[in-house]
Amino acid sequence: MTSTQIRARERAAWQSIDSGQLLLIATAGLFVVVAITQVAAVGLVQPDIAVIFGVLIALGELFRMVMPGNREMAPIATVGAIGYALLVGAGPEGAPADAPLGVVPAVHSPLQVVAVTAVGMLIGSLPHIAVGRTPRPDAMARRLFTVSIVALCFRPLLDFHLAWYLLLAAMGLVVVASCFTDVVIAALIRAEAVRTRFGIALRDEIGAKMALCAATSATAMLIAVSTTAMGQAALLIFTVPILVTQFAFRRYAGVRATYLQTVRALSRVTEVGGYVETGHSRRVAEFAVAMGRELGMAEAELLELEYAALMHDIGQLSLGDPIPGGATVLASPAEQRRIAELGAEVIKETGVLDRVAHIVRLSSHPYRTGRPADDASDAGDGDADRPVAPPLASRIIKVANAYDDLVGESPDRDRGAAVLERLRLDSAAEYDPTVVEALSRVVDRRPRP
Repeated sequence: MTSTQIRARERAAWQSIDSGQLLLIATAGLFVVVAITQVAAVGLVQPDIAVIFGVLIALGELFRMVMPGNREMAPIATVGAIGYALLVGAGPEGAPADAPLGVVPAVHSPLQVVAVTAVGMLIGSLPHIAVGRTPRPDAMARRLFTVSIVALCFRPLLDFHLAWYLLLAAMGLVVVASCFTDVVIAALIRAEAVRTRFGIALRDEIGAKMALCAATSATAMLIAVSTTAMGQAALLIFTVPILVTQFAFRRYAGVRATYLQTVRALSRVTEVGGYVETGHSRRVAEFAVAMGRELGMAEAELLELEYAALMHDIGQLSLGDPIPGGATVLASPAEQRRIAELGAEVIKETGVLDRVAHIVRLSSHPYRTGRPADDASDAGDGDADRPVAPPLASRIIKVANAYDDLVGESPDRDRGAAVLERLRLDSAAEYDPTVVEALSRVVDRRPRP
């Protein structure tokens, strides 16, 4: 492990939080302080309902999950909190004759919703903290902030005794606004954290979260309406749909995580066999993903890029005599192409990574070639000598691999600058100049030793 990596691990937790996250956490913390102070002053209204929803929120935090892209989510807790914010009544049993809608009205304030949500989230997080799985404060703050918006926008409407159809319409508008707010805040934080454009981050967040957000919002509305009409027993019945949805998303996330772990393990075979330097594949993948973000690639494309970068040298396993230092940039063009072709064939044998195989196959091709390649094709149409222009992912890997082959783990900034200049000089045909400049910006942002 390098000295830079050691210092990065030794940094205090607060130092890894950017300004956007700090602002969000501070805002959510202010909401919690005000809410708990208000509830402590006036007392807990309808404590039996508050406790039931608080328990549901706590259980949801206990079973929170991490989705692809390191997104921490707690669908059940979100459903419980938003359902409590949207709750109109607690069932018809015991309702006074003049009660609006013929049910016991839920009269808790928006600030009580915030207080119950915060306490439930804290209780549900304690077991995770006890075993060393500290929750992400920005993710918790964003969930709390979203619930606060729902409560502050919807609960004052109950004072107007609106008809049911108007209340349902208001619920729908509020939860849609909360989903939109959550996605925008997440995109702003992600754009700053991974240094990508806001539009790209927003597109990624919409793709990653909108399906689950729609499911949680619909279930929260269902819980609020059913509990109002049927009483507290409805909570047990209508929490099941989101529970099933959470397990489905958890399984999907688990499959993707397993894929990535398998690819990372496979990429180390070349290191163990002495074909490449230790850490080469990892460093190339880190450079490639950073450059991909710099160039505006979407999250799904970045995942394919990471797979391809990790396995770009796997074709070296077929070599009788390893290349000194594993530096394919020093091999002949024909040898580079042969390694890429063999690696692509190995990857293609998996049956599920055809696009990754295509990226690896073309990662040895020069930037300026005769005809564009179809990303969906295999470029193996029997005319092997016909030049094929590599896709962006292949051009990124070519540049990242060349840089790490020539620099490696060296912390020498002058050496890195000299290699970048060499890549720029070769941009007339070999390397994409746009990609080289993206690498230059990525290298400039790296912490100095």
